[in-house]
Amino acid sequence: MKFKIIAVLLGFIGIMAYSCQSEEKIEFMRYYTAGQELYKTHCQNCHGQNGEGLAALIPPLTDAAYLKQHRTQLACYVKNGLKLPILVNGKAYNGQMPPATLASVEIAQVLTYIQNSFGNKAGLHNIEEVNTEVSKCE
Repeated sequence: MKFKIIAVLLGFIGIMAYSCQSEEKIEFMRYYTAGQELYKTHCQNCHGQNGEGLAALIPPLTDAAYLKQHRTQLACYVKNGLKLPILVNGKAYNGQMPPATLASVEIAQVLTYIQNSFGNKAGLHNIEEVNTEVSKCE
């Protein structure tokens, strides 16, 4: 009987702790978790399991400064690919990134994951941002 009471109390405490999370935190975790799976499927083969990139061919995703400076262009890079040379950590990368066939919400999810993994901490990159950014792609 004591075990049942303790189990019910622990369950209640768990429910209360979960319900105390803010809507923003819950939304962030939904985007981040979905983005992690999308990264594994669409990005990891080139950028690496830990975002380390591939030698001189594919840039790392571990450079928070580059990601912050180019935040408003990242959705375009994912949606349309990238053919321009870029400079990351003082190193030039001239390879081409193919476009991804992802919906706007999936782009937001994978960008949320990338921008909050590999030493990066940039918060939520939501679908509204992605739609605005994609509408301005060159």
